[in-house]
Amino acid sequence: MSQKHQLTELQLAIVRLLWARGEATVAELWEALHEERGLAQTTLATILTRLERRDVVAHRARARQFVYRALVSAEEVQHSMVSELTEHLFEGDVPALVNHLLTAQDVSPGDIARIREMLDAVDQTKEAAK
Repeated sequence: MSQKHQLTELQLAIVRLLWARGEATVAELWEALHEERGLAQTTLATILTRLERRDVVAHRARARQFVYRALVSAEEVQHSMVSELTEHLFEGDVPALVNHLLTAQDVSPGDIARIREMLDAVDQTKEAAK
């Protein structure tokens, strides 16, 4: 992935709504966010315009309203943001990031088993590619 998709908490909340709904107008997004966030519709429209300039969202016209949709997937955003975090906070040291995640909070035995399965799957994929 060549583009970086670093999103603020509010931008991520907006894009998550678009992922969940497929598309939405400013008014629909505002309705979903205003109670928790206290945003003005104009602020939300400004954020969407900025996200559009960064090719994160796009719009189409419907009657006299813009209907927005996400142009990036959750996986693309996750990859970009985790890569940036790893590079800046852990100086590119992936094992240090994983160690932090495993020791910073309670990790259940089920989570550890899932992590082992993921590591095994990566190993198998790499072996098959040889």
